[in-house]
This record gives sequence, structure tokens and C-alpha cells, in this order.
Amino acid sequence: MLQQLFGAATAIVLSVGVCVAFFYGANALLDYYATASGLDHRSRDRRERVRSIVQPLIFVGPALLLLSIFLIYPVIKTVQYSFMDRGSFEWVGLANYVWAFHDQEFLQSIGNNILWLIIVPSMSTFLGLLIAYLTDRIWWGQIARTLIFLPMAISFLAASVIWKFVYDYRGPDSEQIGLLNAFWVGLGGEPQAWITLPFWNNIFLMIILIWIQTGFAMVILGAAMRGVPEETLEAAHMEGANEMQIFFKIIIPQVLGTILVVWTTITITVLKVFDIVYAMTNGQWDTEVIANMMFDTMFRAGDAGRGSAIAVVLMVAVLPIMWWNIRNVRKEEI
Repeated sequence: MLQQLFGAATAIVLSVGVCVAFFYGANALLDYYATASGLDHRSRDRRERVRSIVQPLIFVGPALLLLSIFLIYPVIKTVQYSFMDRGSFEWVGLANYVWAFHDQEFLQSIGNNILWLIIVPSMSTFLGLLIAYLTDRIWWGQIARTLIFLPMAISFLAASVIWKFVYDYRGPDSEQIGLLNAFWVGLGGEPQAWITLPFWNNIFLMIILIWIQTGFAMVILGAAMRGVPEETLEAAHMEGANEMQIFFKIIIPQVLGTILVVWTTITITVLKVFDIVYAMTNGQWDTEVIANMMFDTMFRAGDAGRGSAIAVVLMVAVLPIMWWNIRNVRKEEI
């Protein structure tokens, strides 16, 4: 253990040291070779222009290089493999895409993803907005916000393990340890294997992600709501507006841009949802989603061509929403 800690600390110190040495060294070299002292006015201007171009590249160049190696290159190779056979030896044209859009499991995964896209971002954003508004008006609001934000601190897999106990099922003659079945049996119902019930099992899986993402929406929207001018709210109160009118006619229009950013951010997370489905059902009982199917096809079936085609479809689905999200964030900053 101590050896591992020492190795990790050494790696961190070396990495930081190399970065500092690179930036200081590169900057010193630039100062030495691009010095403008002793030059005439025209040459000095030209030298300063060169410096203004090269100096930013010293700082962002390594990051751009690493980004190209670990992000752009894999994307290019994934697109390439999507047009090749399962071993990536021969070109097969659009065959993998034709297979995908004629495969019932893939079409079902698209349908399930659409269901996730409709329910999870809407519910997470709505609950986050509502809780942020209500907790600002009670004395124990800070405690409530902390508790609701806690799920954001755990991984999707850990959250899935927790909710497995909530949905746990035992036979009718056994004692139920699952919270949902205990409640259901207490009401007089028969114990159910909830995550095997078609359609409803998708909803039960979505509840896990809503439980996680509501805290994120609450924090961002709460900060935006605190930016609404107090004078506006006081004027509304003096005019006789009730809390519902203030919420829907004053607060929501003023934080609408932030609502859209939160909604699109959660939408991107939903498009990539994998861990929860993998841990809870692994796509069984009609709960398959695109990311889980890509993992199964690529790494379990060993079909790089079809797996890459599914990955490209997922990437194409995410890109427009990501572009729209970035555009709205920039508008917010302006």
C-alpha cells in the first residue's frame, strides 16, 4: 500500500515538474529568440506578432496534441471500423449500418433511449427546479439540499447496487427485504420481480438516474434563481401576486436559459446511459439501450464492425445536442 502511494506521489510530482519545466523553458526560449530589443519599429512589430501567435500555442499546444491522440484519433478509427467486417480486415461498405437498422434489438434500444430522453431530463429538471425553489423558503433547506445532492457523489454503479436492494424480489413464501416489495406486500399485493416487468422495468431504471441527476439540476437552478433581482420579487408581492404566479410568471422566464442548459446536459448524459442498465438488467427483459448494446456487440460478441457502427450512431445522436448546449452556454456567458 505504502509503495503504491509512493509511486502515485512520485508520478504526480514528476508530471507537474515536467509541465512546469516545459512551460518555463519554452517561454524562456521564446523570450530569447523572439526578443524585440534593438530592432527598428517595423521589425519590432513583426516580431511581436510572431510572439503573440506562438506564445498561446506553447500553453494550449500540448493539450491539443493529447486531445487529438486520445479523442479525435479514436473517433476517426471508430468511423473507419464501422465500414469494415467484424475483425476489421475487409471493407464491407454500409453493411453494418444496414444490419443495425434492420435488427429488432437495435430498434428496441433506440425506442428505449427515446423513452429515457423524454422522461429523465424532464423529470430531473422539473424536480430540481421545484426543490430548489421550495428549499429556499424553509429553515432546514440547506440540510434538504445536501441530502438531495448526495447521490451526485456516488457512481452510477454504486447507485444501481443501492437500488437493487430497493427492487429486490424474494418468493411469495420468503420475507421481502426489498423496500418496494415490502411496501407493496404491506398494501396486500403479491411480491413482484419489478425489474423483469416489460415497460415498467424501464421506468424503474430511469428512477435511478432521476434520483442522481435531480441534485445536479437543483444546485444549478438554485444558483440561477438566486440571481433573480429581489426588487422584482418584492414588487410582485406588493402587486398581490401569489407564490404560484411568482414561480411561473417571474422566476421561470428569468432562469429559462439555465433550465435549457441543465435539460440538455442531462439529455447528453441520458444518451450515453450504460452503467445502470448494465448493472441492473444487462439489457434483458426489453431494457436494452444503445450504449449497452454497443458494449455487448463490441466486447462480448467481438464484432468490431457492428459495434463501431452502433457507436457512430450514438455519436451522431449526441453531437447536435452537445452543439446546441455549448451554444446556449456561450449565450449565457455573454
